[in-house]
Amino acid sequence: MGTGSPPKHWASLMAEMMVDDFPRSYAFWTGVLGFTPAFTRPAQKLGCLEHPDGAQVMIYERDGDWETAPMAPPFGRGMVVQLYVHDANAAAARVRAAGHPFYVELREKWRDWGDRLGGQREFLVQDPDGYLIMVAERIGERPLPAGGV
Repeated sequence: MGTGSPPKHWASLMAEMMVDDFPRSYAFWTGVLGFTPAFTRPAQKLGCLEHPDGAQVMIYERDGDWETAPMAPPFGRGMVVQLYVHDANAAAARVRAAGHPFYVELREKWRDWGDRLGGQREFLVQDPDGYLIMVAERIGERPLPAGGV
């Protein structure tokens, strides 16, 4: 039997991530990244997690189903999961306090959005299975520099 209840609003796109050790991954996503459980299915080792800033993710312990190829760490190669937050500095402080290593330290990054630049304060971490997570706070927009980017 599960615990909790479904989210009030289901995200239009939700990553479901296979993990090797559910308790270890659950501790990372809830303790380090600040998610809370919407519901869990303990017998299935599955958790639907929500972030206070609106993101949702499901994690579940691998059971052989839906594995389209052999799984080897780091999982999620070629994919970056972005988590948008209201305060990247506070999120980075939680990562530091947990002693979790950064893949890319907190930085300010401005990217070409076509007709303008979009900025964000961001850092990257890997979860216990190697999924690459970009935690970012949008910090504004500005005109493209003369002559292009």
